[in-house]
Amino acid sequence: MSISLSSLILLPIWINMAQIQQGGPDEKEKTTALKDLLSRIDLDELMKKDEPPLDFPDTLEGFEYAFNEKGQLRHIKTGEPFVFNYREDLHRWNQKRYEALGEIITKYVYELLEKDCNLKKISIPVDATESEPKSFIFMSEDALTNPQKLMVLIHGSGVVRAGQWARRLIINEDLDSGTQIPFIKRAVAEGYGVIVLNPNENYIEVEKPKIHVQSSSDSSDEPAEKRERKDKVSKETKKRRDFYEKYRNPQREKEMMQLYIRENGSPEEHAIYVWDHFIAQAAAENVFFVAHSYGGLAFVELMIQREADVKNKVTAVALTDSVHNVWHQEAGKTIREWMRETP
Repeated sequence: MSISLSSLILLPIWINMAQIQQGGPDEKEKTTALKDLLSRIDLDELMKKDEPPLDFPDTLEGFEYAFNEKGQLRHIKTGEPFVFNYREDLHRWNQKRYEALGEIITKYVYELLEKDCNLKKISIPVDATESEPKSFIFMSEDALTNPQKLMVLIHGSGVVRAGQWARRLIINEDLDSGTQIPFIKRAVAEGYGVIVLNPNENYIEVEKPKIHVQSSSDSSDEPAEKRERKDKVSKETKKRRDFYEKYRNPQREKEMMQLYIRENGSPEEHAIYVWDHFIAQAAAENVFFVAHSYGGLAFVELMIQREADVKNKVTAVALTDSVHNVWHQEAGKTIREWMRETP
C-alpha cells in the first residue's frame, strides 16, 4: 500500500517523534505506529512536485508582455496588466517568474537610458583589469564638462538598478512612475549634465566550483572488510542527504558565489567612489543631488567622508523618502547645520 502526496499533511508528526520517544509505553506504541505509517509513504510520489520548471523567457516578448505608448506593461494578447499569481498555490514559482521578468526590465531600462536619454554607460572601477568584476554608471555627454549645472541621481536599496526608483511601480504602474527617466529628460532639457549612480550593483555572481573529495579508502591500509563497511555507511549517508536535498529543493539551482567589485562593494562605497572619480572632477559650479530611500543614507555617508568637498560643490539636495539618520550615522554638528540650511 502506498500513501498519496495529499497524505503528507501528516509529515509534521516527524518533528515530534523524538519527544514522543522519550515518553512511556503509550508514547512508544504511538511511535511504532507512526514509523509504520511513514514506512508506507511512496517516496517516488513524494518527489513528484507540482512546481513547473524554473525556466523562464529572457525577453519581454517571451513573457508575452510589452510596454504600450503610455509606458504601461501590458499582455500582448489580452492587454491586461501583469499578473503575479500566474499559477495558483505556487508562490515560489510565481516569485521566481517575477524576478526573471524584473531582470529583463532592468536591461530594458538600461537601453532606454542610452537610446532615449542619450546617456553613456561608463565602466567602473576606471582602472579595472580585463578579468576583475566591474560595475557601471550612466552619464550625459556633458556631465564632466558642463560649466554650470550637474544633476546626480541615487536610487534606493533592493533589486533596483541604475535608472529605476521602484521595480514594482514599473511593472504595476508605468515607466514614468518607476524610473528616473522623467527626471533625466527634464534635467537635460533645462541644461544640466547628468550622472546616474548604480549603488546596488556591488558584485557579480559566478557558479561555485565543485569540490571533489577523494575517498580516504583509496589509499588506506585498512582491511578490505572494514573499508567495505565504511563505504556502505558513506553511501547510505549520501543517499539520505541527497534525498533530503531533493525534497527540500526539488529543482536544485546552481550554487553561486559573490565576487565584490573593488571599491564599490556597498552603496556607500559606490557613492564615494563616483564622487572621487567623477563628480569631484566635474566642471559644474552647482551640483544637485536627488537621493531616494537608502540613497539618502549613502549621501549622508558621503557628506561624512568628504564634508569639505561636498559643501564646496553641492548647491541643493532632494532627499525623497530617505532612510538616513544623522545621529545613527554620527554626522557631526557642522554637517547637521549644513543640511538644515541647504535647500
